Amino acid sequence: MLSFFPSRTVAVELFGFAVHWYGIMYILAFVIAVVLLPRLQHFRGLMLSRDRWMEIISWGVVGVLIGGRLGFVLFYEPAYFFANPLKVFAVWEGGMSSHGGFIGLTLALLFALRREGRSLWKIADIVTVPGSLGLAFGRFGNFINQELYGTVTSLPWGISFPGASGFRHPVQLYELMIDLVIALVCLLSLRRSKTDGRTLAFFLMLYSVARFLLEFVRAQQYPIFMMLTRGQMLTIPLFLAGLCVWFWRTNTNPSMPDAENV
Repeated sequence: MLSFFPSRTVAVELFGFAVHWYGIMYILAFVIAVVLLPRLQHFRGLMLSRDRWMEIISWGVVGVLIGGRLGFVLFYEPAYFFANPLKVFAVWEGGMSSHGGFIGLTLALLFALRREGRSLWKIADIVTVPGSLGLAFGRFGNFINQELYGTVTSLPWGISFPGASGFRHPVQLYELMIDLVIALVCLLSLRRSKTDGRTLAFFLMLYSVARFLLEFVRAQQYPIFMMLTRGQMLTIPLFLAGLCVWFWRTNTNPSMPDAENV
């Protein structure tokens, strides 16, 4: 039997098989990457074939899914998953880490692009735009699921979330809007900057600062260490990585080579 919107988190249910809203957000992010990446590549002088892009995107999706899940397991709930190892595979129950997704995506791209060393920084720059949009889709999925909400607020746009007292900051929507702004900034950087890697540095630093600040109005589920939340602690090395990339690529200031065909 086909059932539409059987619950808040499920969009469609067909003969007992549930399609979750969060899964739909991942599919939309994948489609955005497929559409945008071949069109953005000319900003970095690339002419990769559509088949090559599909290969790169496929590796990227695998990296995000595995990295995001393992990041949540290791960074947020290691004790629980050590006691319940089979739950690691129960992704339909929720639990993904954006920081883990970054690590997984980086490793996947390094593997997928191991034959094209000169193109790595160029492709990393291009990925920032659909990557930011993918993060925005993910936060919209969090909002639909009514999870990862903020602290109590008296502001007029506060929202009541199931299981939470009072009106809360819609942190998911805050981050959604910020991710859209970051996508625009990265696009402008791609158009104006000719230094490979600078757009990636912009993305890492902007996302890190935004995430660090948003953690102050996010309801915390995990212990705070040295006045910092778990998300803030994980964001600091991400910011430092962006800073290092900025100075490194700015100082080397590589010229853009001729377009290459793959």
